[in-house]
Amino acid sequence: MKKVVILGSTGSIGKNALQVIKQFPEKFKVLGLAVKSSINLLKEQIEEFKPEYVAVYDKKAYEKLKRETNSLNILCGVEGVCEIARLEEADIVLSAIVGAEGLLPTFEAVKAGKVIALANKESLVMAGDLIKKQANLSKAQIIPVDSEHSAVFQCINGCNRAYIKKIWLTASGGPFRGKKASEIENVTPQEALNHPKWKMGKRITIDSATLMNKGFEVIEAHHLFDIPIENIGVLIHPQSIVHCLVEFIDGTYLAQISNPDMKAPIALALSLPERLPDIISPIDWSSLRELNFELPDTEIFPCLKLAYEAVKLGGSMPVVLNAVDEIAVEAFLSGKLKFNEIPKLIKKVMDAHKIFYPERIEEILEIDSWARKKALEEIKR
Repeated sequence: MKKVVILGSTGSIGKNALQVIKQFPEKFKVLGLAVKSSINLLKEQIEEFKPEYVAVYDKKAYEKLKRETNSLNILCGVEGVCEIARLEEADIVLSAIVGAEGLLPTFEAVKAGKVIALANKESLVMAGDLIKKQANLSKAQIIPVDSEHSAVFQCINGCNRAYIKKIWLTASGGPFRGKKASEIENVTPQEALNHPKWKMGKRITIDSATLMNKGFEVIEAHHLFDIPIENIGVLIHPQSIVHCLVEFIDGTYLAQISNPDMKAPIALALSLPERLPDIISPIDWSSLRELNFELPDTEIFPCLKLAYEAVKLGGSMPVVLNAVDEIAVEAFLSGKLKFNEIPKLIKKVMDAHKIFYPERIEEILEIDSWARKKALEEIKR
């Protein structure tokens, strides 16, 4: 039986993971849960899954939970989340905290040599080189949870990398696929949150609408699979059935295909080297009429182009990309920024940044802080 720690248990990935664990109680035991502040749902999870350890990032939420819950190891703040991430008895750590807040706990799990089911793509966007270096030292194993990276992982597992010419990550295109620039200028947060295929958290849904999420996934794939950025492409695929294509030097392709449901990559990451039965519904081939693919329009959706640019510039630029995007998405959701101003803000702060080559996580967090502050200053202007 695997003992599982879930960082971000009340988010979309965390809730799906707990559904998988509930389906297979003979295979998994919840050892620890960590959240930011959603303690009402956390209390339900504690009641159902009875973890030995709990961590709450927000101090007020921690104090409230402490008053309302008895006889439990409740930890507080980033230190508490990090402590749960490196628990010696944990067999696998699911890193599903959204955004830069997931970096330190993920890094702690890597330092502890854990098997990490990685859903927090920002960790690799911000600190891919440092995390890979540390993983080599500690013998940590990183298993991707993003559907596209899980797909690539499955397609290239055991494959000679010299035979791989290119990998293609697919994107649904989001709610504004095929729209003109003038048509998306004044879209509302509610329209942007109406994703046609996936049920996800707010930030990743907005990032999917701008194609920044796919940009982050390109960076993540670059680090996960040691593939040059120029050998990673993106295809718009509105059916969201094909999750990746691996192109080989002989002109052939391998694809990973399934209905769009995050429980599939989550279950695979948790259960490797096994596969669990009846996780998602199979494709009804009799009703599937077509599979469409097209190249993304980076003039209408420049965030994808900015992600490629950030990696090519290197150093600290991907840290800035992620930090400003987080601020921009929050500003859009709160009505302080228009949808088409998101990439403009990111580009402006990227242009103002002097590239630095961080060697420690603390330096990455300093750059992250600078970029957020700069972005907030630009929004106020």
